[in-house]
Amino acid sequence: MNLPNKLTLARIILVPLMMVAFMVEFPYHIFVALGLYIIAATTDFLDGYIARKYNLVTDMGKFLDPIADKLLATTALILIAGYNLIPNPFGLICLFLFVARDTIISALRQIAATKNVVIAADKWGKYKTFILDIAIPVIFLFGALSSLNINAIVLDVIKWLGYGLMIIASLLNLISAVNYLIKNRKVFKENKE
Repeated sequence: MNLPNKLTLARIILVPLMMVAFMVEFPYHIFVALGLYIIAATTDFLDGYIARKYNLVTDMGKFLDPIADKLLATTALILIAGYNLIPNPFGLICLFLFVARDTIISALRQIAATKNVVIAADKWGKYKTFILDIAIPVIFLFGALSSLNINAIVLDVIKWLGYGLMIIASLLNLISAVNYLIKNRKVFKENKE
């Protein structure tokens, strides 16, 4: 197993550790969850960079990487919505939008695969992931600082920065979904023989 695949597996292992650190109360537990999220998100960048730079792209990596990405982001969004770090129903709406997009794109890729069409990642999805990988730690930081005696203005700035980034990520998420569907609408055309 090469280094990029080991990094991807490490990301998968970090997801339940992050979840437990977030949910089990001990001193500074959300800071620990935040650190684990940042480490996991960093492995996402590193595994792809190393795989491309050193020509270490494998079928296992192509299979595991999107699974690791979805597990990390979806688990973090569930924690954010479940613990009301973004007030509901807005937290649940964000969670729904991201899960719905991922489900739609996965289904689209499955249909395309039956027609020997490969659907590459689009730039809007990459922008969405980049912003989301900033929004989630900012919102985790807000949750971690909320339990401390922090200046209310500083706490509000962090909170609204996180909310703003999540709104941007949600919009990019929608744009990406629509873009995938429009660019790949030919996948839905029936073959007439």
